[in-house]
Amino acid sequence: MDRLRAMSIFAEAVESGSFSAAGRQLGIPLPTVSRTIAELETHLKARLLNRTTRQLTLTDAGRSYLASCKRILEQVEEAERGAAGEYSIPKGELVVTAPLAFGRVHVLPVICEFLGAYPDIDIHLSLSDRVVHLVEDHVDVAVRIGALPDSSMIATRAGFIRHIVCASADYLKRNGMPREPVDLAAHACITFEGLRYPNAWTFGQQNHPIEVPIHSRLTVNTAEAAVDAAMAGVGITRVLSYQAATLVRAGALKIILEKFEPEPLPVHLVYGAQGLVPLKLRAFLDFALPRLKDSLASRAALTPPD
Repeated sequence: MDRLRAMSIFAEAVESGSFSAAGRQLGIPLPTVSRTIAELETHLKARLLNRTTRQLTLTDAGRSYLASCKRILEQVEEAERGAAGEYSIPKGELVVTAPLAFGRVHVLPVICEFLGAYPDIDIHLSLSDRVVHLVEDHVDVAVRIGALPDSSMIATRAGFIRHIVCASADYLKRNGMPREPVDLAAHACITFEGLRYPNAWTFGQQNHPIEVPIHSRLTVNTAEAAVDAAMAGVGITRVLSYQAATLVRAGALKIILEKFEPEPLPVHLVYGAQGLVPLKLRAFLDFALPRLKDSLASRAALTPPD
């Protein structure tokens, strides 16, 4: 069995969604596709695909093997181009994931610019607040906010974001300005569903945290809703700095208790550490990292107009 050919047929079957579509794409008969994948599963002593009359689905072993196949085939292709003396042009598809609001504000503009600079690379951007598994979900690079767990992945820091407390000028005029975190007990607050401690906010550095009780007049499930409610004068909310940056800069929301903010959260680009970094991924990292750093640095100040 030609293992590289078998890997190519297996990867194409998954991408195409069926054996017949893979056969048409590769120009080989349907029985050849079916026989090759069956031989591959026999060789591996593992089932890679669940087959129904309508679709193919990957098994757990199949998901892991597909990621390895893609990496190996990309490296073989790059090695062949290099041996032939060809100039290597970054090309192919990249899968990028980022938190929902952060990705829209910071990552999408960088990707739009990147696509203009690299016409041979396509990008699938998945915006989700769910922490995805890079290997199982076939993700090339993820943007992660917060402390990272130990793993075999490579993480490159792009900057920091802040936890800010803010309110509208109208609310502060009617209810007074909190000078210390304990003053929040006398104010109406806007909180998020799913918070670990919905009735208290933590301030200060890690070595000297200050936990203060709050009264939530309104509970919402998105940062956008919390910011909108704060704009409407309902109360004081706590969000990540990028979620309210535009309104803070415009002077529509005012940051309060700034000197009591907890330590900023790091932002990293995370990608697989196994083998050589594909040329398309290296091109994206080299392009995106300095631009994300600049974007995060410019937004971290949150300077309102005079």
